[in-house]
Amino acid sequence: MKQLDHAYIDGNWHPLQGQNKFSLINPATQDSVAHVTMATTADVELAVDAANKAFPAWSNTPVSERAKYLNAIADEMLVRYDDLVEAHVVSMGCPAHLVGAYHLDCAIDAMRYYGELAIKTMDKIEERENILLTKQPIGVCALINPWNYPLHQLVGKLAPALAAGCTVIEKPAEQTPLADLIMAEICYKVGLPAGVFNLVFGYGFEIGPIMAQHPKINMISFTGSTRAGIEVAKNAASSVKRVCQELGGKSAYIITEDADIDAAVRYGVEDVMANTGQTCNALTRMLVPTSRYQEVIKSAKEAALEQVVADPYQADATMGPLASENQYQIVKDYIQLGIREGAELLVGGIERPTNVSKGYYIKPTIFTKVTKHMRIGQEEIFGPVLCIMEYDDIEEAIEIANDSQYGLSSGVYAKDKAAALPIAARLEAGQCYIQGAYFSMHAPFGGVKQSGNGREWGEESLQEYIEIKAIIC
Repeated sequence: MKQLDHAYIDGNWHPLQGQNKFSLINPATQDSVAHVTMATTADVELAVDAANKAFPAWSNTPVSERAKYLNAIADEMLVRYDDLVEAHVVSMGCPAHLVGAYHLDCAIDAMRYYGELAIKTMDKIEERENILLTKQPIGVCALINPWNYPLHQLVGKLAPALAAGCTVIEKPAEQTPLADLIMAEICYKVGLPAGVFNLVFGYGFEIGPIMAQHPKINMISFTGSTRAGIEVAKNAASSVKRVCQELGGKSAYIITEDADIDAAVRYGVEDVMANTGQTCNALTRMLVPTSRYQEVIKSAKEAALEQVVADPYQADATMGPLASENQYQIVKDYIQLGIREGAELLVGGIERPTNVSKGYYIKPTIFTKVTKHMRIGQEEIFGPVLCIMEYDDIEEAIEIANDSQYGLSSGVYAKDKAAALPIAARLEAGQCYIQGAYFSMHAPFGGVKQSGNGREWGEESLQEYIEIKAIIC
């Protein structure tokens, strides 16, 4: 049994002072694999002090030198690749052969990408008549990360923050600290200056408010539920710090009447089932023309039944377990709710797949006859549950798609790109994937409405960690 009882603060391993421990559970076996000591306010204060002490030197380190550190971290991530894979399998149940594609490869590339981007942009001075615009790092940043993409989301914040010249205090989700711990070991190994990266473990409801309110923290970047994001914003208001939030989603996916139905539906089903449905921007509302409904449900059922729900070490597994007992119960409750609301269960349900006897496994589930008034058609489920909704014309499809408190992502599959673009332009979402496109780290990622504010990934993410200074000549 591992004992994770040290934080990484000021370049050293600091014994955590708290008495509360979190039991880390392998969701595939339901066995406890580690005990994690939760940080106290005093531990957080040490991390904040370390980050503040390190900021002047790090922010004035040449951008080219900061980029060298990011490249060194990327190199060491490759050395620790197998360890990072294992961390994702053990803590969240992702199939081992899919961890690279879902969680690691983009994160490694992003370390190099933001180093190069900073070199190109940070020292560039823009001139407007008699005004010079320069870029400066915003300061000390608190990064609060989710459990569904622990490394991917960490690097999406950490890489641009370090490249910009910021110092950070990071708190992983309590369920998934293993990859973050490896990243701390990597930062130590490559000689990242003390205090530039600090890691503390803790419960979000305890550590989050401390970070959000702290007067010596200049920015907080949070990924999680909309409910928790609102609390972060409230707490941050007292010190007027910058807040970047990536929150919930219930993304709509419009398939048009003239689309290749089999290709469009298969893409949509596989998108929702990836990472066992635990993806904030998953296209969980599939909007289909009534005229082609029968073709849609035939293709959807076939694609869902091709999913292999199995032990994460099984070579052909496409879905592992849900990441925790709590999420397992939430998803089962929503499936039962959908049945009570009158939606029709095409495949799946609440029963554990017959090939597994324990673990937080659930079948890929598809509901048909879902209406926009049903809770399963409006609320984020965060599991492998797809809601198919019908429409009569494209105007109705767009109205249904936009009738949501969320606006994180969206999708359109039409006859071709030219036909999809006008529809994509009218969807109220921070991103839109057309004709079967996939995530790109070059594209700014973030939402509108209650899906958050600010942007991660792309060039825009670097701007989140920068202040613009105007020098008037």
